[in-house]
Amino acid sequence: MRRKAAGSMFKKVKHHSLKKHTEKKLTERDISERNSPLKYLGFLVDEAFFEDFELLYEFGRELGLQRKDVKLFTFVETRRKIPSLRQNQISNKEFTWRGEIQKQNAQEFLDFPFDALIGFYKGKHEFLSAMVALSRAKFKIGFEGADARLYDLMISINPSNFEAAKAEIEKYLKILNKI
Repeated sequence: MRRKAAGSMFKKVKHHSLKKHTEKKLTERDISERNSPLKYLGFLVDEAFFEDFELLYEFGRELGLQRKDVKLFTFVETRRKIPSLRQNQISNKEFTWRGEIQKQNAQEFLDFPFDALIGFYKGKHEFLSAMVALSRAKFKIGFEGADARLYDLMISINPSNFEAAKAEIEKYLKILNKI
């Protein structure tokens, strides 16, 4: 019983630290290149919500990008026991109790200056929100229910309706002269 209570406290400290990191990064964000044209597109995806990653690469192609210019990183709550070949995946276990990321390729993804980053998940998500806040992307797109402070553009469509979400994102990228 004692171990379970310690785990719960550890989890609370981790979530508090994630919130603090997110708040800090919001105040430090550089928005000077927000209006740059779309050459590199990134996706942060919750695997519990969306798993057809090929659709995301196809969407990048429809926006005029080559596959190598579209990157995605996924979040899973806990890793399965089965080994995964997927490199660009992170779980809650790879965040320290101070809310820092312990995975090198996740840090490399977040350091990449994407011209647009799409947070492809529903509602509030502490781990993915922290990653969006840490990202050096120039322009960030999120969906209804997410923390609006993290994003430059909020799409008022449920992202589970992929075709509608795609059409809306494309419409705004055209309006903003990114494509």
